[in-house]
Amino acid sequence: MNIKEAKEQIQIAMRAYFSKDRFGNYRIPIEKQRPIFLMGPPGIGKTAIMEQIAQELGVGLVSYSMTHHTRQSALGLPFIERRTYGGREYAVSEYTMSEIIASVYEMMEQTGLKEGILFLDEVNCVSETLTPSMLQFLQYKVFGRHQVPEGWIVVTAGNPPEFNSSVREFDIVTWDRLKRVDVEPDYGVWKEYAYARDTHPAILTYLDVKKGDFYQIESGVDGKSFVTARGWSDLSDMIRLCEANGDRVDENLIRQYLQNKKIAKDFAVYYDLFNKYRADYQVDRILDGQADEAVRERARQARFDERLSLLGLLIDGVTEPLKAVCQEEQAVSELLGALKALRAALAVPGTDALSALSEQLEARRRELETGRRASTLSADRQYALHRAIAMLSEQQASLAREQPEGNEAAFRLLKADFDGRTLALKRQAAEAGRKLSNLFAFCEAVFPDGQEMLILVTELTVSRYCARYISRYGCKEYFAHNKELLFYERQKDIIGELETLEL
Repeated sequence: MNIKEAKEQIQIAMRAYFSKDRFGNYRIPIEKQRPIFLMGPPGIGKTAIMEQIAQELGVGLVSYSMTHHTRQSALGLPFIERRTYGGREYAVSEYTMSEIIASVYEMMEQTGLKEGILFLDEVNCVSETLTPSMLQFLQYKVFGRHQVPEGWIVVTAGNPPEFNSSVREFDIVTWDRLKRVDVEPDYGVWKEYAYARDTHPAILTYLDVKKGDFYQIESGVDGKSFVTARGWSDLSDMIRLCEANGDRVDENLIRQYLQNKKIAKDFAVYYDLFNKYRADYQVDRILDGQADEAVRERARQARFDERLSLLGLLIDGVTEPLKAVCQEEQAVSELLGALKALRAALAVPGTDALSALSEQLEARRRELETGRRASTLSADRQYALHRAIAMLSEQQASLAREQPEGNEAAFRLLKADFDGRTLALKRQAAEAGRKLSNLFAFCEAVFPDGQEMLILVTELTVSRYCARYISRYGCKEYFAHNKELLFYERQKDIIGELETLEL
């Protein structure tokens, strides 16, 4: 199965393992909860989906790579304890708590979360001295004398033997106590993830044409050569930073991430060509509705691969402002929630506005810190909290500076600030919508009868931020072409409607 299907299977198991009876007991006791074993080649996103699942379920996540552990760190250090049996005293070996189990308890103490996921990677590559303890753990959830706390689910992962010479095969008794999920690379599924994390358009448009280069592991006379999903994702991050810093992206850099000479060379050539298209087509002018006729004519005459690259540039160019609107809207919604709670607090006699606002600010700082430690916050949620904290801090400073008389005057000051932010958001959304309309106008003019419009509508639908923006603010050109091209109808639940930004 692909990584998306694997994620669904893990979520099903998580919901079952977290289910309780009417007395508050887990329906499947911890010793009967089969650990999930993700078996798949390296770099396909096994760790990433565990982070997503923890965030979506709102539970803690403790991750370890077992290749870094010795028997002592995993099992605990031995010490001598004195015990009396049948009237005689004996020296007995005990063990300190495992570092891994201790980390789970530390997470619970720091975050207050009583349920979570203990994710152990590379479990079939542990050292020879640790193998017996690892097998015991998989069967009984115990390291030494210490068991995984109730409410914590064990998920493990490993690579097949053909990808790692250190792999140790489990026996049937062990396999019979695991939920094995085999995962294979799938570009179509990865592309959804890639859009969500702003993967560079040069990578996406290259792989749209050369899907076979997405994931390759080969053995040759010079050793192993490979390209993985992780390599493409990390390369994308580096390209973004190099472009921002004015540093050159060449084959030498690309080969540090794509460790296959031919694919690295091919992508390096394509990346240079992609940047040439960026300059030649003047993407910013197209999105501002000022495309020259010469640019339009070149696009009409271009080959399909060049048109695909141009679409990638245009979609990337419009995605940034659409994403900015979506993120700012989340932050303003968070501010709205804080001000509603503040208004309720101010109704209580004796409440001080500045103190009450400070409580709202501190509550969000605590949520951000706790979420970071527990890995329960998505990137969007972290951004919303960071931005809301900044907004509340500005309002706090404004209250302290203006010192309005009475809570009513204080709230009017805060509401005026909020109203100004919502107005700015509406202007930002309108400007982003103008760029989106200009994108459609350009494509309608130069690709009236081609499949490029279908590709455009499809890509905008797949892109999380584009779909969210269109669902929230609309785009008549998008809906016209969506219907015209017999794409699927707009879903009412593309995203949940955000609360109306009014006090």
